[in-house]
Amino acid sequence: MKRTFTASITRENAWYVAQCLEIDIASQGESEDEAVFNLGEALALYFTPPDASALPALRPVEVEIGAA
Repeated sequence: MKRTFTASITRENAWYVAQCLEIDIASQGESEDEAVFNLGEALALYFTPPDASALPALRPVEVEIGAA
């Protein structure tokens, strides 16, 4: 199945950064085309289901926020 996403492309010094507007994923390249191609690969990996060989350990993480 194919889906179409929107990429926002900006230039940061010598690199082009392509960021998907629908999903928080970004990639970079030395040209706009390379950045968009790399973003496509990153999106494909994002949607590839994990191939777990072992169940992960799950643990809670407690974080204090806003304390001074």
